[in-house]
Amino acid sequence: MGSFSIWHWLIVLLIVVMVFGTKKLKNMGSDLGGAVKGFKDGMKDGSATDDKAATGPNAQVGNTAANAEKSTIDVEAKTKS
Repeated sequence: MGSFSIWHWLIVLLIVVMVFGTKKLKNMGSDLGGAVKGFKDGMKDGSATDDKAATGPNAQVGNTAANAEKSTIDVEAKTKS
């Protein structure tokens, strides 16, 4: 009762083909392949975008004095007279 033999897998495959049909299985396979390809392309584009953003002109630099002065706004509260 441990692992399945090749005959068990062939019977399962035969039942699946009989239930769904070869045309529907082919369509499902091509849809799944397209989804995997799209995911891989998205991951590749995402990593290229991350690399570009990290080295681009707007890349965030550590806490330097010039960067801190530009991003910090000092405001003194003034009382109304």
